[in-house]
Amino acid sequence: MEPRADGLLSRAARELGSRADELTADVQRRLLRELPGLWEDPYVARMAGENVAEHIGAALFGLEHAIAPKLIELPAADADRAQILARHGTPLSVMLRALRLSEEIVIDRLLTELPRLSDDAEQVSEAARELNAMSTTYVDRVSEQAVATFEEQRDRRLRWRSAMVNEASVRIGTTLDIARTTQELADLATDHFADIVTVDLLDAVLRGQDAVEEGPPLLRRMARGPADGTDPETAIAPQQLHIPEHGSPSAYALASGRPSRHQHGRTRGVPRAHSTLVVPLRARGTTLGVAEFHRLGNSARYDDEDLVLAQEIAARAAVAVDNARRYTHARATAVTLQRSLLPQETPEQSAVDVASRYLPAGSDAGVGGDWYDVIPLSGARVALVVGDVVGHGIRAAATMGLLRTAVRTLADIDLPPDELLTHLNDVVVRVTTEACTDPDAEPDADVGGDNGATCLYAVYDPVSRRCTLARAGDVPPAVVVRDGTAELLDVPPGPPLGLGGLPFETVEVDLPEGSLIALCTDGLIGAGDHDADAGLTTLRQILARPATSLEATCDTVLEALLPSRPDDDIALLLARTRALGTDRVATWDLEADPAVVARARSDVSRQLAAWGLENLEFTAELVVSELVTNAIRYGRSPISLRLIHDRTLLCEVSDASSTTPHLRRARVLDEGGRGLLLVAQLAGQWGTRHARRGKTVWAELDESAEFPAFDVDIA
Repeated sequence: MEPRADGLLSRAARELGSRADELTADVQRRLLRELPGLWEDPYVARMAGENVAEHIGAALFGLEHAIAPKLIELPAADADRAQILARHGTPLSVMLRALRLSEEIVIDRLLTELPRLSDDAEQVSEAARELNAMSTTYVDRVSEQAVATFEEQRDRRLRWRSAMVNEASVRIGTTLDIARTTQELADLATDHFADIVTVDLLDAVLRGQDAVEEGPPLLRRMARGPADGTDPETAIAPQQLHIPEHGSPSAYALASGRPSRHQHGRTRGVPRAHSTLVVPLRARGTTLGVAEFHRLGNSARYDDEDLVLAQEIAARAAVAVDNARRYTHARATAVTLQRSLLPQETPEQSAVDVASRYLPAGSDAGVGGDWYDVIPLSGARVALVVGDVVGHGIRAAATMGLLRTAVRTLADIDLPPDELLTHLNDVVVRVTTEACTDPDAEPDADVGGDNGATCLYAVYDPVSRRCTLARAGDVPPAVVVRDGTAELLDVPPGPPLGLGGLPFETVEVDLPEGSLIALCTDGLIGAGDHDADAGLTTLRQILARPATSLEATCDTVLEALLPSRPDDDIALLLARTRALGTDRVATWDLEADPAVVARARSDVSRQLAAWGLENLEFTAELVVSELVTNAIRYGRSPISLRLIHDRTLLCEVSDASSTTPHLRRARVLDEGGRGLLLVAQLAGQWGTRHARRGKTVWAELDESAEFPAFDVDIA
């Protein structure tokens, strides 16, 4: 081409560029006429229309430089054009057609403009011939290059998006903690495609409600990242409650469940955001909250592919949040049930001073079935219990409540520790069998072979200062005597409850007054990175240290043995023994002769006077008279009478017979049968406990109780 033709074409291209708006309108009209179906989508129409002007400018620039002989391959402007195609999500067919029309119209207009720009007919003719010769090749070559570049860019973005989604699956939802899960979403987004991220959840959803309450939505700010770029005066702090402005993108996302993309939008606390994505967090048909992704400064504006990516990541985060909130709600229910089934306060008794702790497992592990109990028994004794149900969740907590009730029921009939555990084992076996055969049980319910429990049961007698213990697969108790020596009691480990097959064994140890006995579950000694043996060693060392109180010792033990987020429940029970001296106990051995009844009444009267309990004299004489008479008439020698002055007056008559007396209502003509009925009405509590040999019938008299009105004839 002659230089003069080259100069004319370049001049024509520059002149035409000054009327780009006119060319843009022409391309839009022809696109609308030739591709009407694709324009039904308003997003496609908007994107195509917005980018036609970019194609016009690129075509003019490209043609201006393509006129030079050696620059016809693919000018830089064509690569820019291909990047425009790849950057926007408009369908390829529309964008390529817009590109072709842009270039065709530019060439047509150039042919029209050439005569006006030059009076030299030969120069105009030369330029027209060259323009016609290159136009077809140029347009086709540009389109091919654009398609290739577009597909390469698209594949690269698809691979990146897939990698992002995979990374979201790994990084979001690593725990069942709601706050941590939302922060993981914010951290992932700020690492890759956002400058600032905020995550808000509906407060009603956090409180366990699935339906959104009427009125403006109340949101709680759960996560934000990072703090740089926000306005500290207007930014919403983590855990702060707020209501989105009416008509705001967040309010629209919550109401409609649809995402949106905004340019130059002003968001509270993020005044410098120039591009924002607002995506609702929805899972299982429920709107949980909303996430906002902001770009600042020189960051590229969000496009619709970014919006799709944000939706995919938010969808995974929403499922993780929903799982966490459902777990949190179930865990809160289990914790509430667990705590309601544990002792609410320590019962009054004189045998031991106690301090206790129960801590549920960390949020990821779920509530277990650990428990402890302090049970007053007859004869001023006390039972100390710790236990652990296998498994976690509401079922474990409910099973724990059932076993605690069973232990109390068995303790009320004063079974020895080994016999109590034997009966408790039968209860666990029955519960497991019923759970396995329950037709309404959920498929993934925690039943079957994993069910079971452990239990340590100890009975301390402050009169004899003797402790009787048996355990079913639980941690051995630790004891500290008054000289500061700490040791583990050698209690034979019976099988865990529910397994059976081996008997439970009882051990008796004498504990001096002031001894400290510690009972705990395996969640305490096996927590953290230490094993059970190391945990027991640490426990003994702490118990041997002087402490201001049992409560302080409990706190020291937990601080030393527990990590910040224990993966199992723990139950800890500390008891310091007391003793009832000979000045509080009186015992008489009686002959099996009715004549001793009168002497027994006299002995009781003198002892009560010595203790200052004269107001109980009449009641105590009646009760002792009936109990001794029954022992002489129906029991076997040896027979003994014991009075214990504790919080109440305890009257006990023991004999060598194992026959249990029963309360019955005597008929009018019956000569007997009214003795126990009389005892039952005079005593606050009464009962029978069996020993290895014989039994003891006991009655508890309270000096503050009023004398009852009898409804039977005792004459």
